[in-house]
Amino acid sequence: MNALSESQPSVEKLCINTIRTLAMDAVQKANSGHPGAPMGLAPAAYVLWTMIMKHNPKNPAWYDRDRFVLSGGHASMLLYSLLHLTGYDLSLNDLKNFRQWKSLTPGHPEYGITTGVETTAGPLGQGFANAVGMAIAERHLAALYNRPEHEIVNHYTYVMCGDGDMMEGITSEAASTAGHLGLSRLICLYDDNKITIEGKTDIAFTEDVALRFQAYNWHVVKVEDGNDTAAILEAIRKAKAETDRPSLIALSTHIAYGSPNKQDSPDAHGAPLGEEEILLTKKNLGWPETEPFSIPDAALAEYRKCIEEGSTAEAEWQKRFDLYKEAFPDIAKELFRSFNGKLVEGWDSAVPDFSVQDGPMATRSASGKVLNGLSENVTSLMGGSADLAPSNNTIINSSHDFQKESRDGRNIRFGVREHGMGGILNGMALHKGIIPFGATFFVFSDYLRPSIRLASLMGLPVKYVFTHDSIAVGEDGPTHQPVEHLASLRAIPGLVIIRPADATETAEAWRQALMINHAPVALILSRQKLPVLDQNEYGSAQGLAKGAYILADSEGAPDLLIIATGSEVHIALAAGKELASKGISARVVSMPSQELFKETSKEYQNSILPAEVTARIAVEAGSPMGWESYIGERGKVVGISKFGASAPGGTLMEQYGITAENIIQKAMDLLGR
Repeated sequence: MNALSESQPSVEKLCINTIRTLAMDAVQKANSGHPGAPMGLAPAAYVLWTMIMKHNPKNPAWYDRDRFVLSGGHASMLLYSLLHLTGYDLSLNDLKNFRQWKSLTPGHPEYGITTGVETTAGPLGQGFANAVGMAIAERHLAALYNRPEHEIVNHYTYVMCGDGDMMEGITSEAASTAGHLGLSRLICLYDDNKITIEGKTDIAFTEDVALRFQAYNWHVVKVEDGNDTAAILEAIRKAKAETDRPSLIALSTHIAYGSPNKQDSPDAHGAPLGEEEILLTKKNLGWPETEPFSIPDAALAEYRKCIEEGSTAEAEWQKRFDLYKEAFPDIAKELFRSFNGKLVEGWDSAVPDFSVQDGPMATRSASGKVLNGLSENVTSLMGGSADLAPSNNTIINSSHDFQKESRDGRNIRFGVREHGMGGILNGMALHKGIIPFGATFFVFSDYLRPSIRLASLMGLPVKYVFTHDSIAVGEDGPTHQPVEHLASLRAIPGLVIIRPADATETAEAWRQALMINHAPVALILSRQKLPVLDQNEYGSAQGLAKGAYILADSEGAPDLLIIATGSEVHIALAAGKELASKGISARVVSMPSQELFKETSKEYQNSILPAEVTARIAVEAGSPMGWESYIGERGKVVGISKFGASAPGGTLMEQYGITAENIIQKAMDLLGR
């Protein structure tokens, strides 16, 4: 068993072992958690938080702070200990309440719950990708807003991760992206303890991680002894001095360091050490106290120096920013507006108006026009596609690519990396100052679903552009034709989905997406051309803001409600007209967003879908799942319950019954005509 260097000052030993003992004690009290990683990473965490990182515990939201991401969220007691010790608003009682109901110290760190937590780190690798997104945001904003002798955006992103993170595919995608982009202000401390839940990593993981990251164009430094604080400090300084590449610091650590019986054992990964083992460990570490949650005064005083140092650092930055505001008042105002998520007056003035005279238009094409109109005034819009920008129509024509040599570019080339893109978008949103968007074919939303779920959990204003939204994709066949995806994404709490019916609704969909800053929004768009609905003949597309509105109605009470979304709305309108000729009055409702509709009053909902009208048909080229609450027991769904096929899109829509004729037949059956 390695021991801490005898040359280390006693206060340093106390500081490091305070983290270890707090982690042991909290996990033991909760009878749940992961003590091992915090114990092994304690020296590196101590060095980073007290000697390197620029942060202000009394103002955790300071714009120019360094960002810290704990990607291995199971090691949460490491972060909670640091937050309490350095003076953030997290009490010792909060640590004692680890993993309990309504606790500020949940099992995995959660953004918005605990002061100082930069992201919700749960599924491994997500935090790593978030850190890449934060680093992209920092470099982009620095390029946009810094001026000679006025460095206002100037911080680093640090991420701690472990072997589990390194095995996840999202980490590979994000690391490859970061290396290509040369994100030199991204520094990863890799906890190479060679242990996972099942045992030693060599049962499944024998690659050379350092060589892999060198191949990704990362600067790599190895620290052979994870307890050697001098070596750790030197490694981080070398990483900060690197200006062309992100850095990986590979730390050879020992899980549950100091435990006589559980060091280097998977037993310390996901379970308490046990009271007897904790006492033995404290004795082995030379810990002066046996009482749980003890913090030596000398250690606390050392950590609390971060308060004064952080306040001083922010005050110095504020002086620089005041001079910056005097010299560049307009861009300073724009920077603050972007960081606060505010939109400039007239932000949507360049959004195009669409009309019937424009002719049929795919909503993906309309979206591209709207995006470019918005980007003229919403300068914080930044994003791209997973190698499908020409199909997704997500290029900002007035800008250029974000690359090593062009940090001010707003178009990100994510490559064929949907999973990595999702995590990176979340990091950009978490950093603030940017409204991020990402795009791919709707069927591939499966590849970034974990990131969409976390964006929803955190309430991040990420915008997703998902095109090729149904079997009407056509010849590419069932592998590329989404069927279950609308129902699947609607199941995610907090995600707002908008599936516009035509170009005009698409413009309104983007307007709503930009105004929603408390949740992610997914725009679901067609590949095929759709008629632009006449706003003089039908209900105004501004009704989209309420999720559903009446497009066409009868003079008296309707016999039937037809509720449709997206590319099926014009088919529903055709069916409604034909039914009218048969003496059946049908109300046709466009419901582009169930989520927005649910937020309206009961009175509004009943005005659109009167409870007394029980004959109802929902029309959507996807799984019928979820429509039960709108059509009731009597209603029917014109949908698709099986995979598609390879054929022209129009043929498939006919073969699968997404036709006016099928709607009419179901209506006649419902009404007994």
